[in-house]
Amino acid sequence: MSLRFCNLVLRKCLRCPAHVHVAAQVENASLFLNTGGGGVGRLRITGQIGLHFTPVCYIASKAVSGTLIKSTATETHDRLCHHPASVPPDNDDHEALMVNHPDQPADSKILKVAIIGAPNAGKSTLSNQLLGRKVFAVSKKVHTTRTRAQGIFTEDNTQIILLDTPGLTTPSKMKRHQLERSLLVDPGNSVQEADLVLVLVDVSDKWACTKLSFEVLKCLAQNPNIPAVLVLNKVDLLKCKSRLLDITTELTEGVVKGKKIQVRSAVKPLPKRGGQDRQVAVAKPDGKPQEGGVSELEGRDSDSPANLPEAPVGNSAPRVLSRQELRILRARHGWPHFQDVFMLSAVEAEQVEALKRYLVIGAKPGSWQFHSSILTDQNPQDICINTVREKLLEYLPQEVPYNVSQTIELWQEGDQGELEISLKLNVKKEGHMKMLIGQAGQMIARIAQEAGKDLMNVFLCDVKLKISVKVKK
Repeated sequence: MSLRFCNLVLRKCLRCPAHVHVAAQVENASLFLNTGGGGVGRLRITGQIGLHFTPVCYIASKAVSGTLIKSTATETHDRLCHHPASVPPDNDDHEALMVNHPDQPADSKILKVAIIGAPNAGKSTLSNQLLGRKVFAVSKKVHTTRTRAQGIFTEDNTQIILLDTPGLTTPSKMKRHQLERSLLVDPGNSVQEADLVLVLVDVSDKWACTKLSFEVLKCLAQNPNIPAVLVLNKVDLLKCKSRLLDITTELTEGVVKGKKIQVRSAVKPLPKRGGQDRQVAVAKPDGKPQEGGVSELEGRDSDSPANLPEAPVGNSAPRVLSRQELRILRARHGWPHFQDVFMLSAVEAEQVEALKRYLVIGAKPGSWQFHSSILTDQNPQDICINTVREKLLEYLPQEVPYNVSQTIELWQEGDQGELEISLKLNVKKEGHMKMLIGQAGQMIARIAQEAGKDLMNVFLCDVKLKISVKVKK
């Protein structure tokens, strides 16, 4: 029994790549479609290049692809995992860290990354996975994130600052649903501050995956000097993986990093394994169609969307778009200035690793903004409130969780070093209070238990969370 326990601990501590990396050149363009996240390999089938759509893929230039492969290949099986920082449970300790001078090396690098997208695209989930610890609230309901928050992970001489933003919305929706103004302005402000923009798209949403929203396109067009990367999320929920090629072509308008995407593909089933069909997209290096019903995914001409200017080099103020440019944006489906494309599932740590390597490699020389032990700029009490709010959104129906306010009545260290928290939930209706408490108090107990576990993982200490409910008219 003890040997099994030791084996389990060692397996969790050691990094063990599980996927095989397969790279193949995209036809007539210096771009590479890469899949997998572990070792390096190349699969050839009767003179053709077979691309097996594992959940993590990326389309990048040859130089970027080679750097990522080299970075991944240098990771050995006996390399210990990089343990993420934690958040101190005491507000004074957290504030002291925030004002502490960054402990940066002489060759420090930094990269500020804004993550934008439609509501419920998985922005906070991706941020948590990149940080290695859950500090941002996540739920299936829209507008879980209400204001911008920063997450920081520091690795060797590189610091990456993630700007987790609310889902992009419109002024009319903000007024109709009485949303905070932060949901409207925070994403745009974050993009203006960023060195790189990640545009997240939920490919499992059949409406969102075929067209970038006007708000996203407007944000990109106003800041053309800031590089943008397309991230296709939730690919594990997409049954037909070959659709990723169609989605990529549509959302990039057939152009990535100034190069046309021209991929001729055919979907063929591989032998069944474990009762499930495996699918392969086959690309012919010579560009000739494959016999047996090949569907072409031809990139559009790179100059077709030339109504908007090319991205200039260097920093500049956000552009003011004319009415004609706004009309053009409303008619567009994609953005032809993406630097690279990633395809992944943000809930899987291994699949996010390639994107994390990409961000670290892309960091530029510069001074750090935070001490290396800081994980987020959110204070401990804000993290607690957002964590409880996540559980309310998960378990309460319809509009009920949006009408609950929170008050922290007690926050102190116990006799044995545990964190004691007393939280009051204020509701406006008796019926809402009954929903919160649940039958025999089961609902409120479940919320307190699950929120307490999440806070333990953030603060790395025992947490005793007590929640009460009060009707406040």
